[in-house]
Amino acid sequence: MLNGNILVDVKILCARQGTTQRGIAEKAGTSPAYLSRMIRGRHAIVNPTFLRCMEALGYDVRLTFEKRTEDK
Repeated sequence: MLNGNILVDVKILCARQGTTQRGIAEKAGTSPAYLSRMIRGRHAIVNPTFLRCMEALGYDVRLTFEKRTEDK
């Protein structure tokens, strides 16, 4: 179950998988500093303009995480 707070969710998922934010950043091809800024909310994960457009259309945007299965 996810908390809804990206920083907490990433920390929980890292702990469950026995990895660190640094390890995740390296696998994703980014710097640990950028990953930290992103999950702390200093960089938008979803473009604010996109969110405003969806709100104007009457939609909410939800970000969910799903564990990938091996056959995908």
